[in-house]
Amino acid sequence: MRSIPKISDAEWEIMKLIWRVNPVTSEEIILSLSDKTNWSAQTIKTFINRLLKKGVIDFKKSGRSYIYYPLISEKDCIKAESKSFLEKVYDGAVGMLFSNFIEEEPLS
Repeated sequence: MRSIPKISDAEWEIMKLIWRVNPVTSEEIILSLSDKTNWSAQTIKTFINRLLKKGVIDFKKSGRSYIYYPLISEKDCIKAESKSFLEKVYDGAVGMLFSNFIEEEPLS
């Protein structure tokens, strides 16, 4: 598996939409996310450009529209994010993660 770049929380919101609707136009991304967030169209375009630069998405031009699609699967991004979290917070110790989870969550 190739190296997956770090994706910010805002970029995750865009990626979730791209994975769900794939392929999706920039207009559709803006309409969907401006309803759900307080981001301007320009802010959303900035996030899209960051994802393009990171190599996580790509696009095809169709007439006057840009159609975006993922280059990395949701599953691979989730794996990379989980591994990063585990390394950062628990120094890679899975046992500590489960131990803390069990201590904090009541069993049903």
